[in-house]
Amino acid sequence: MKTAIRADLLDFSGDPGLADRDSPQVRWRPAHWLLIGDDGRIAAVQADAPGEDWHKIDHSGRLLLPGFIDTHVHCPQVDVIASWGTELLDWLQTYTFPAEARHADPAVAQAAAELFTDALLAHGTTAAVVFPTVHVASVDALFTAASARGMAMVAGKVLMDRHAPDNLRDDVAGAEADCRALIDRWHGRGRNRYAVTPRFAATSSAGQLAMAGRLLADHPGTFMQTHVAENRAEVAWIAELFPEARSYLDVYARAGLLNERAVLAHGIWLDDADRALLRDSGAQIAFCPSSNLFLGSGLFGWQQAAAAGVAVSLASDVGGGTSLSMLRTLADGYKVQAMAGNRLTAWALLHAATRGAAEGLRLGGEIGTLDVGAVADLCLWDVAVGAVAQRRDSLARGLHERLFAWVTLGDERNLVQTWVGGVRRFSRDAGPGA
Repeated sequence: MKTAIRADLLDFSGDPGLADRDSPQVRWRPAHWLLIGDDGRIAAVQADAPGEDWHKIDHSGRLLLPGFIDTHVHCPQVDVIASWGTELLDWLQTYTFPAEARHADPAVAQAAAELFTDALLAHGTTAAVVFPTVHVASVDALFTAASARGMAMVAGKVLMDRHAPDNLRDDVAGAEADCRALIDRWHGRGRNRYAVTPRFAATSSAGQLAMAGRLLADHPGTFMQTHVAENRAEVAWIAELFPEARSYLDVYARAGLLNERAVLAHGIWLDDADRALLRDSGAQIAFCPSSNLFLGSGLFGWQQAAAAGVAVSLASDVGGGTSLSMLRTLADGYKVQAMAGNRLTAWALLHAATRGAAEGLRLGGEIGTLDVGAVADLCLWDVAVGAVAQRRDSLARGLHERLFAWVTLGDERNLVQTWVGGVRRFSRDAGPGA
């Protein structure tokens, strides 16, 4: 069915920068109609109502944005979100690894994937870069669930052949065979894309990292996801494990893992040489502010990354992060950057979770935008929910002040509907699948 939605449309025509509240790259089209063709793509944006051959839905006064893109999140870690008390390395042993071990059971993996993908949609996230587990069943389950919902999904089997529990370790040859079969089965099927996924340098031997590099070389167009320089103790450990490498990031560069489709989570403890390497390779950093705060990992240098020409996107990192809500993640991003001496605009934050993330993934024009021809992945929002937010909204001076308050005060309760490929997949009144 051809559908037209009337709302206040917000997206970006380009990068708005970090601090410009009046950026010309902000595309604000109040009281406009967004037309979705029967192919699930955006057919037009216009001020006038379309003809009678369109099914019209009027959401005047509400915000319509591209669906959010979460560039780093762990499907199995929903089970350990909001777990008390330790830094990264202890947290993995205490909470994460036991939770992931349960996904050896295909039934557990499938139930978790269904819950996880529904939860993303219920938070306004329509595309994600996701860690399943080392188990093939967990990858199959995640791609199956995403396919059933029409979502854009980037994921792959986690690689760990050392420094992990016995029931979560693989080996180089077996992991390579599994990955090649999964790539054949899922990469490019529908909206699924495969990511070669070494968990982090400590849990993969040099041989496994080299194998991961071969996979990328043998399968152009695949992605790579991992963690880098999240925590100072982790960085020191990597230096002990790889004394030949100049830095933590250099470990991945030596293995051939840095390219324009590489997504590296965190990147807190990097230097200028690392940032130059990221820029030159085209890799992006997934900034995970909620997780960085919760685990006490440190303050990411977004300003330094931007000055070096490094692409930065935003990510929830659940379960290290404490919510799948990208609005909450954006608000934490503002606070982290304020602690680091930078004051980001709402535009910088929103761009990094929409068009900026899409362009970093080399999926610009497909997702993260309201451009004509893009897939109609959309999220519809109430600007203010509750007496305090409504009062604040009524007193806002100008568009940026109003939407900065929405970013700061809003969460999943503000979400009215989520659309994926032109199909409504979540409604606040009816729940998932509505």
